[in-house]
Amino acid sequence: MAAKTNAARLLDTLGISYSLHTYDVDPDDLSASAVAAKVGLSVEQVYKTLVVRGDRHGPCFAVLPGDHDLDLRALARITGDRRIETVRVGELPGLTGYVRGGVTVLSARRAFPVVVDDLVELHEIISVSAGQRGVQIWLAPADYLRATGAQLADIARPRA
Repeated sequence: MAAKTNAARLLDTLGISYSLHTYDVDPDDLSASAVAAKVGLSVEQVYKTLVVRGDRHGPCFAVLPGDHDLDLRALARITGDRRIETVRVGELPGLTGYVRGGVTVLSARRAFPVVVDDLVELHEIISVSAGQRGVQIWLAPADYLRATGAQLADIARPRA
C-alpha cells in the first residue's frame, strides 16, 4: 500500500472512503491515458487537475476527464473572466504545493475555486492524483465534490 499523502489525510479527516493506487511513473509520459493504463481504469475515469488563471478572478482549478481538453471559453464564462490561460508548469509548486503530474485540489497550498466537469457524475468511481506522482486516489464523485467544494459545469470538450 502507498504511504499516505496529505490529500489522503484530508479525506480521512472528512470521513470519506477512498483507496490509494500506485503506479510506475514515466517522467516522459505523465498523460492521463498512461496513468489509466497503469492503474487499470478507463481514461474517462482518470480526472486531471489543471491550474488556470483568469484575467479578473485569478487562479482556479479545472478538473476534467483525462480524454478531454479544457474549454477555456466555457470556463471563463463560469468564472466571470474575459480570458483564462493555463499557468506555467514552473508556477505549480508555488501555487499548489505540487508538481506537474501530481497536482490535486485536495490539500493544495491555496484554496482556489474548483470547477469540475459535469461528466464526473457518469461514474461510480473516479481517480485523481493523490498529490504525488505515482499515487492515485479512487473515490466516488460525490465524495470528491464534497471534499473540494467544487462547482459542476460543462468545461470539457472531447479531443479532436
